Amino acid sequence: MNTSKKPVLSDYFYIIFKWKKFFFINLFCIGVIAIVLSLMIPNTFKSTAVVMIAPESSSGLSGLTSLLSGKSSGSSISSRLLGGSSASEDMIFGILNSRTALADVLNKFNLIQYYEIDNQNLDKALKAFTNDLSFDLTENNFIQINVVNKYPEKCADIANYFIVILDSLNNKINSEAARNNRKFIETRYLKNLKDLKNAEDSLFRFQKKYGVIAVPEQFELLYKASAEIEAQSFQKQILADLMLQEFGENSPQYQTVLSELNILNKKIEELKQSPNVSKNSNIFLPFNKLPKISMNFSQIYREVEIQNKILEVILPMYEQAKIEEVKNIPSVIVIDKAIQPQIKYRPQRSFIVLSAIFLCLFISIPFVFRMHTIITKNSLNNPLEEKELKIYNRIKKIYKIKG
Repeated sequence: MNTSKKPVLSDYFYIIFKWKKFFFINLFCIGVIAIVLSLMIPNTFKSTAVVMIAPESSSGLSGLTSLLSGKSSGSSISSRLLGGSSASEDMIFGILNSRTALADVLNKFNLIQYYEIDNQNLDKALKAFTNDLSFDLTENNFIQINVVNKYPEKCADIANYFIVILDSLNNKINSEAARNNRKFIETRYLKNLKDLKNAEDSLFRFQKKYGVIAVPEQFELLYKASAEIEAQSFQKQILADLMLQEFGENSPQYQTVLSELNILNKKIEELKQSPNVSKNSNIFLPFNKLPKISMNFSQIYREVEIQNKILEVILPMYEQAKIEEVKNIPSVIVIDKAIQPQIKYRPQRSFIVLSAIFLCLFISIPFVFRMHTIITKNSLNNPLEEKELKIYNRIKKIYKIKG
């Protein structure tokens, strides 16, 4: 090839054709080596199990909560506070990748010996094991558990055992959370019972002390009685004035009406001031203590009502928490159980051989162009190119390249 002219595409093809023995021999050797190495790699198999998160079911608990509370809002409140029973995807993946789950599988199937780990090093075994594991979320929100192993039956058993561990650990987590919820709610429930009893005892003592049964009704009756007596007193006062003008101060008629008037005025004063009214009657209360009695009764009665309202909410939550603590509902549903694979997963020997050949070709082509450039060069620029020339001439001689 004339090096003085600018090379064209045909010149590059000519160089490749000239060094065809170099390419063929190298590619053949690399291909044979790749085939031998790929045959030395043991076959591995892949088994896949598919699960989904169990949908949340609230029919039983909501019905119980509604029954106990008597209101639909009680169910929603307790449900929000206690949390749903279904597991989240993040929790599922966290359980599958947890050291507890992986170590359990390692011990169950004696994988430390399978991976030929010296000194029973658990960390090395876990690292090797995780390379043969993958947990993926499908487009349908199903969870795939993929296990790769040399033995088809074992990889299926491992994938299925992951489902057992997943359900067991998730139920344990839910049970522990439910137990903590139950303890917290139980503490608040017992405090509510104590506060309610104290409020009821205070109401009982107050009613016993003042004879109060129903404050508004008793007050209304007291006002009506007082108004009626005052009306009678007013009538007697008018009659007494008439008797005084007509019969005189010392007349028996006037004295009789005056006596009746004094009795009525005395009764009015007794209603307003005397504490003996409540002792002699189960209905009437002394006027001078009505504001204080009314305020105290309102405070005590309001506390009783508040504690009753709290009990209406806390009791359904407490009953639901006790059920959540003891229930054992599967948290995942098996869509596809892992089965023994019949086709190997790795190695992909054809891919290994073709990759090695293409890699060899990719390196050989620029290497040949470099050799040809140095060999056909009229003058060398430095001692390094002189050493290259000696090596390239030796390669040319070994491969019997002419020209």
